[in-house]
Amino acid sequence: MTGSYPATRLRRPRSAAWSRALHRETVLTPSDLIWPLFVTEGQGVEEPIATLPGVSRWSLDGIAARAKEAVALGIPCLALFPNTPANLRSDDGAEALNPDNLMCRAIKAIRDACGSDIGVLTDVALDPYTSHGQDGLIDGAGYVLNDDTVAVLVDQAVNQAEAGADIIAPSDMMDGRIRAIRMALELGGHHNVQIMSYAAKYASAFYGPFRDAVGSRGLLKGDKKTYQMDPANGEEALREVALDLAEGADSVMVKPGLPYLDIARRVRERFEVPVFAYQVSGEYAMIEAAVAAGAGERDALVLETLMAFKRAGCAGVLTYHAPLAARLLNA
Repeated sequence: MTGSYPATRLRRPRSAAWSRALHRETVLTPSDLIWPLFVTEGQGVEEPIATLPGVSRWSLDGIAARAKEAVALGIPCLALFPNTPANLRSDDGAEALNPDNLMCRAIKAIRDACGSDIGVLTDVALDPYTSHGQDGLIDGAGYVLNDDTVAVLVDQAVNQAEAGADIIAPSDMMDGRIRAIRMALELGGHHNVQIMSYAAKYASAFYGPFRDAVGSRGLLKGDKKTYQMDPANGEEALREVALDLAEGADSVMVKPGLPYLDIARRVRERFEVPVFAYQVSGEYAMIEAAVAAGAGERDALVLETLMAFKRAGCAGVLTYHAPLAARLLNA
């Protein structure tokens, strides 16, 4: 740093709103947002999620309406997560491969409503489809089998691509699944379908409300620590990212978000690729709880936290506050 006080007064550029805008290093716009949506069966259905105040599960007509809303707000992409009916969940998660499953029908509903005006990101993992709540196939001891699971994930990814998904987002954390999915997409002619890998997904305490939303919390037997990352590890995240990029990922994700901004920054600086962060359900719920307790103002908290992701180097953020943030940014 050069200069000294009073020749240099760092408050000088902060003295007026126009000057603050002129000197602002980081810019947040609606095009930086991805809106996660939960899909459920039925017609005209909106099911509020108690642990995610302000967030609901929507039937297909509601999902189509949310897609039109996103287009109007300038949100470029939706992320879909299904609440699969209990009678369709099984130990092997076979419903994930059904071309007429809830996820595939939601993709088509968005396409019918908005055409190619919005991107559709789809979750590839088996936890919304398994009766045991794990992200993959399990053996008799409850251990999640890596290679057997990858074989199913490949078919799941192709199923979603054929339904019209733009971005395949494997969230399972199995070793080798990016290469296998990329090869299958290429062989199937889906050359322009992107892969956004959940490359650094941690075994976090912040996922509880999400599991309520997709109906897996009460089903989950054990935990996910044998495949999701240890929150104590940072170097391991860089190894995970390097492998996924080498195997064909177009972009990578860090999950959760705010507690792992150091990881997002390190990934961006090391690899210089698009890095996304997921401001997960527990983070959203904490903001809403703070607002309900009178400890903070929602609009300011939302925009400040989202700006933190951009400042850390993220290309974009998956956030349940996306529509609120877009309205604030468009004002």
